[in-house]
Amino acid sequence: MLAGTGSDVGKSVIATALCRIFKQDGYNPAPFKAQNMALNSYATPEGLEIGRAQAVQAEAAGIPCHTDMNPLLLKPQSDHTSQVVLNGKPIGNKNAYDYWGVRSQESGVRRIDFRKEVCDAFDRLAARYNPIVMEGAGSISEINLRDTDLVNLPMARHANADVVLVGDIDRGGVFASVYGSIMLQTPEDRKRIKGIIINKFRGDMRLFEEGRKMLEDICGVPVLGVVPYYKDIYIEEEDSVSLEKKQRELAEGKVNVAVVLLRHISNFTDFDTLERDPRVNLFYTNNVSDISRADIIILPGTKATLDDLLELRRNGCAQAIIRAHRDGMMVIGICGGYQMLGQTISDPDGIEGSIASLPGLGLLPIHTTMTHEKTTQQVTFQFEGQTCQGYEIHQGVSDTDQSILQTDHCIGTYIHGFLDNAPVIEHLLSEKGKVKSEKFATAVNYSDFKEQQYDKLAEHVRKYVDIPRLYQILSDD
Repeated sequence: MLAGTGSDVGKSVIATALCRIFKQDGYNPAPFKAQNMALNSYATPEGLEIGRAQAVQAEAAGIPCHTDMNPLLLKPQSDHTSQVVLNGKPIGNKNAYDYWGVRSQESGVRRIDFRKEVCDAFDRLAARYNPIVMEGAGSISEINLRDTDLVNLPMARHANADVVLVGDIDRGGVFASVYGSIMLQTPEDRKRIKGIIINKFRGDMRLFEEGRKMLEDICGVPVLGVVPYYKDIYIEEEDSVSLEKKQRELAEGKVNVAVVLLRHISNFTDFDTLERDPRVNLFYTNNVSDISRADIIILPGTKATLDDLLELRRNGCAQAIIRAHRDGMMVIGICGGYQMLGQTISDPDGIEGSIASLPGLGLLPIHTTMTHEKTTQQVTFQFEGQTCQGYEIHQGVSDTDQSILQTDHCIGTYIHGFLDNAPVIEHLLSEKGKVKSEKFATAVNYSDFKEQQYDKLAEHVRKYVDIPRLYQILSDD
């Protein structure tokens, strides 16, 4: 298990690296995270939903993703409630306090033994793969949540897993966070922590040699590695913390692509490929002036379509998008953004909340009704005569059988990963007349690009983490 001193310390990326390393070394690994809270999700081949990080880790391990890798997914809908996805299917919404009594939309209030569900999923996965690369969530030292914790040390106990603690030196206080995380465990759990990885190091590694030894002395746990911060390896991220680091400004001499910054934005990995294209400056904004000056405007997916649509009307972004489209700018809507570009969105059963209906932006001839049933599936589609791939995850049904709808200067689609496909990107950029003559090579085959990145990540982690010692720790059991 990769456990953390806090959120966004790099557990997911280290787990991804280990999945690829174990695969390279001839093993048959699989990722596992009992409970995940994320808005970036993915559709399995069976048409079920899991957290994006476990889908990425499965890719690194070279295996299809499965709900057993992330049996419990919480998708925040507001500051207080989340949709609960159990074994790939939504079972209702919850607030933090009544988590252990989830309201099922079909069966009323019922108690679910979540601990049994996640443990059963792990057992099924462990029967098919070895080793399992487990990931904790947030900090392992939230002692007030110890009795209800499903994902950290209680899960490690069930799996009889060795724990490697990941600490983020970039945010400061790494000695206190690592030592405190270990010392706040019960004596039984403390024994499970067999190693420490210091992540996101910047500067001269030699300056931390003494600190490394001091950390080992005070914690009584070996430091398996100090991993430097990297900038030239691209691994998809799911945490909203990473969104805060994204570009927020226009740039001269490039195609400016404005992703409208929604309060409940989801699946922002949709824009990773376009963001890396050297011809493009992709930035996130809810500034009306920036939207009006962009070459392409994208309305992204959202977990609260009606709430975000209402906010767009309040802050002036809706009117700015309509004006930009009228002036000939390209507007693209993905998933919830697609629904917003239509004529109306209705929620007669209150699935999203208290807003029963709102007019859309009126750029596409569709009407959408929110429904209890959720669509989750992987898809192939034709674009510019070429076969492309993506996946759908959405609540609500539109009165069209088209997953992609195009009119003048406007494209709407339910397909996540739409912009990962080279024919789509080349079509969009060629429309703008600003593009350079050369094409972005890595956009030609996004799958090959991701494979290269997993190998680069594995090489990076092998260089700075004592993998032979990690194998020794695992074999000692």
